[in-house]
Amino acid sequence: MTLDDCYQMGSLGKPHGLKGFVVAFFDVDNLDDYRKLPSVLLEMPSAPGKLVPYGVEKLQPQTDNRVLLKLKGIDRVEDAEPLRNAKLWRALADLPTLEEDQFYFHDVIGYTVIDEQLGQLGTVETFYELPQQDVLAMSYKGQEVLIPVVDELILHADDAQRQLHVRLPEGLLDVYLTPASRDRDEPDEFDEPS
Repeated sequence: MTLDDCYQMGSLGKPHGLKGFVVAFFDVDNLDDYRKLPSVLLEMPSAPGKLVPYGVEKLQPQTDNRVLLKLKGIDRVEDAEPLRNAKLWRALADLPTLEEDQFYFHDVIGYTVIDEQLGQLGTVETFYELPQQDVLAMSYKGQEVLIPVVDELILHADDAQRQLHVRLPEGLLDVYLTPASRDRDEPDEFDEPS
């Protein structure tokens, strides 16, 4: 299995205790979907791109995204230490089933963005997961346009047509296409006096 067949679900932190537990951070919407996780794939910092399978012996949630993880065969702190900073991966086929009108970000990369008022706009390039919220990056007229991923703006994905339907707020595209205008009556702090 390669990274292209997987999604990154989190990363490992430091060992916890003496019996092989590690602190893990899960980047998932609902930790409950992963409580009975049978296995994970680890990408070690020392071997980028190479995935190593591990069975999950125990998973103890601590917060919304932090868990204590016990992997099969990792029974001492000395066994757990080399796992520090490893990335946690799962097969795409293991993703939880979504409700209708929901989609995974990776599923719509390359889709055509269709606005309900303006029609065809551009192509979904990527998504950025920012602290405030996730945003979709669309290529439009040679510019990268960022669209907040919220239900009011992102309406639905049409897999058959490879289209993502949106309702952009008025003026959003103008922000990216109109060069910033400046009031030239006020001198710039770097302008030479005349």
